[in-house]
Amino acid sequence: MTSRHRSSETTVPSSASSAARATTRTPSRTPSRRTVVKAAAAGAALAAPLAAALPAGAAGAAPAFLHGVASGDPLPDGVLLWTRVTPTPEAIPGSGAGPDTEVSWVVATDKALTDIVAKGSVTATAASDHTVKADIRGLLPATDYWFRFSAGPTASPVARTRTAPAHDAAVTGLRFGVVSCASWEAGYFSPYRHLAARGDLDAWLHLGDYIYEYGTGEYGTRDTVVRPHAPAHEILTLADYRIRHGRYKTDPDLQALHATAPVVAIWDDHEIANDTWSGGAENHTEGAEGTWAARQTAAKRAYFEWMPVRPAIAGTTYRRLRFGKLVDLSLLDLRSFRSQQVALGSGEVDDPGRTLTGRAQLDWLKAGLKASDATWRLVGNPVMISPFAIGALPASLLGPLAELLGLPKEGLALNTDQWDGYTDDRRELLAHLRANAVRNTVFLTGDIHMAWANDVPYNASTYPLSASAATEFVVTSVTSDNLDDIVKVPEGTVSAIAAPVIRAANRHVHWVDTDRHGYGVLDITADRAQMDYYVVSDRTDADATSAWARSYRTRSGTQRVERVYAPV
Repeated sequence: MTSRHRSSETTVPSSASSAARATTRTPSRTPSRRTVVKAAAAGAALAAPLAAALPAGAAGAAPAFLHGVASGDPLPDGVLLWTRVTPTPEAIPGSGAGPDTEVSWVVATDKALTDIVAKGSVTATAASDHTVKADIRGLLPATDYWFRFSAGPTASPVARTRTAPAHDAAVTGLRFGVVSCASWEAGYFSPYRHLAARGDLDAWLHLGDYIYEYGTGEYGTRDTVVRPHAPAHEILTLADYRIRHGRYKTDPDLQALHATAPVVAIWDDHEIANDTWSGGAENHTEGAEGTWAARQTAAKRAYFEWMPVRPAIAGTTYRRLRFGKLVDLSLLDLRSFRSQQVALGSGEVDDPGRTLTGRAQLDWLKAGLKASDATWRLVGNPVMISPFAIGALPASLLGPLAELLGLPKEGLALNTDQWDGYTDDRRELLAHLRANAVRNTVFLTGDIHMAWANDVPYNASTYPLSASAATEFVVTSVTSDNLDDIVKVPEGTVSAIAAPVIRAANRHVHWVDTDRHGYGVLDITADRAQMDYYVVSDRTDADATSAWARSYRTRSGTQRVERVYAPV
C-alpha cells in the first residue's frame, strides 16, 4: 500500500523566478491524517489594512505571512506548498515593491514539527508578487504531514497536508470537500470554515470562480455589498488580479481550509472574465479594456502565482491526479480552448467545428477515461454537462433564471455557456464511454450556483428508457447569487416552484435546489460514490451555521443516481 520513501538529497522545483533548495530524509514514523483605475490607486485600498497587520516600523519591519499558507495537488510522494510573504509594509499584492526575501520551509510528520522530514528555502521576489511555491517530493503516500514557512524572525502558521495513496494501493475510502463560486462582496465564506472544521478530508476540490473580476457593487449582492473587495474597479491588469487574489486570501475561513487539507483547483470564467472563451469574454471590451491577450495572460499568471496548482501543461489547469486504485481524477480547463458562445436558434450549438474542450484536451480526457483501471473516474468539470431544458416556468421566474444561467431573456431552453452549447463535444465523449464500456464516471461540477444530482443520459429525450452514460453531482455556490437572491425573496420560495418544473422537463435530474448556499462532501468507497450536500444558514452572517440538506449516491456499475437519507 505504500511505496519506498526516497531518502537523501532532493532537488525541489519552485515557482517561476524563484529558486528552491531542499533536503528530505526518511521519516521515522507515519502518523494516523475579479472604470479602470491606476494600479497604484488600487493598491492603496489594501495598503492600510495590510500595513496595520505588520509590526510598527517601516523599512525595518519584520516580514509577515498575511495571506495564510496552503498546499495542493497531492501526489503519492509529494505535495505543492504555497504562501505569500509581505517583507515590508509597502510590499502589498500588486505593488511590485519589496526586497527579495529568503523564505524557508519545513515539513514534518507531527504538528509540533519535531520530526522534520524535509526542509528548504525559496527566494520570494516582486517578480512573482512575493508568492512562494515549493514542490516537495520524497514523502510517503497516504500520510499526513505538517509544514511551516519562515522569513527572518517570523514564522507562518503550521498547516496540515496529506499525500495521495500509492498508485497501486487498494484504498478503502476517500473523502473530498467540493466547492465553487465564491463572491467576496456577497457574503462570508463560512462554507470553507465548516469544511475545515471536519478534519477528515483527504483533499478538497475547488471547481472554479475562486475569485470574481467585477467592480464593487456590479455583481449579485441583493443590493447590499456585505464587504467591499479590492481593487474597487473591474480587474484588468496583472496588478489588479494580484490585488484581488490577495484580498481573497485574507479571508480567515479560506485560510483555515487551506491550512487543513490540500486543494485541487481548476478555473472557470471569473478568474479571468465572465463567459471567457479562447478569443475573448462577455465581460471584456477590446481596446477600452486593453487587449484580450494581455488580460488573459495577466489573469492566468496571477492565478498560478497565487494558487497551489501544478500545471501539467503550461497555461492550463487540465491535468490528472490518481488516488490509489480507487480514484482517477481528471481536471478540465473549459475556457482556454473553447469556441465563442452562440445564441440558440442559429443551429451552431451542434456545429462539429465548434469545441468546448479543444481537440487535444478532449482526446486526452477520452484516453484517460478508457485507460483507467481505477474503480471510479472522477471529472472535475467547471460547467454542467447534463442537458438542461427550462420547462414551463412562470414569467416571474423565467427572467431571473435566464439571468442566472446567462440565457437570452426570451427564455430559450438551453445554456450555451455549458456543454449544451457544444453538443458535438458532449456526444463524442458520451459515445466514447458507451463504445468502450467505461463505467463509474462521475462529473463533479460548479458554476451554476445551484445544487443538482443528475444522471447524464445518452439521449435526454428518451430518458429514462434510454441508458445513462455517467452521473453528475453539482454543488451550489459558496456565496454567489442563486435564484432567491436574484428575485430577492426568502430562501426556499423559488425552489418550491422552480424545482418541480425543472425536474418535469428534465427526467434525468433527480434533485435541484435553486436557493441555498453551501458545499458538498464526496465520500467514495469501492461500492459507491456519495455526495452529501450541506447548506449554510445565512451567507451575510460571518458566524453562519451549517446543516446537512440531502445526499445522493451512485452505486458502482449503475451509472444512475439514487437518494440516500443520511450523510455518511
